[in-house]
Amino acid sequence: MTATSAPAFVWLASQSPRRQELLRQIGVRFELLLPDPHEDAEALEALVPGETPGQYVERVVHAKALAAQSRLVRRIALHAAVDAPILVADTTVALGGTILGKPADAQDAARILGLLAGRSHRVLTAVAVVRGARIDQTLSLSRVRFARLSAAEIAAYVATGEPFGKAGAYAIQGRAAAFIRRIEGSHSGIMGLPLHETSRLLQRAGLDPDRHD
Repeated sequence: MTATSAPAFVWLASQSPRRQELLRQIGVRFELLLPDPHEDAEALEALVPGETPGQYVERVVHAKALAAQSRLVRRIALHAAVDAPILVADTTVALGGTILGKPADAQDAARILGLLAGRSHRVLTAVAVVRGARIDQTLSLSRVRFARLSAAEIAAYVATGEPFGKAGAYAIQGRAAAFIRRIEGSHSGIMGLPLHETSRLLQRAGLDPDRHD
């Protein structure tokens, strides 16, 4: 693919079904570019002491972008994969300066939800698009206020299994929507892929979402 040719799709370096749904919503064609068996994708999300939530999520998405870029280069060499733009995203939840990641177990999920109950927190989603040697990235910041939650409500929600694998132990597009009193910012960003910012990045990479549905 030359620097001036228009790509027909984007490589999505994410297993998140929510991000896939959001891309379909704006008519973006995508193919998955998932980690190879030898890659330790979770290691890229390890916290570095002293990082702010914003520094953390931007560092992680940049590291994921570099890993995806190397992955595509390998696959082009081995399997003649198409050299299309790569889309990478990472989301974190922060209460003050504290990063609330994915819960380790049910007890940890209940602990996180107890911290969020009755309070406002931030959801930060960093998005990067890779095309050739260029990595273009941006950050979406939203605020979410939870209603007060009883221990029974938290336990019932944890029992659904929905908190697991989710930063902040909840999914705004799921049952946790009933807990949310107010949001400021990007609903799709809270879900894991801010569509306005993502669309602009893809357009700069030469892909027009309106033309590829």
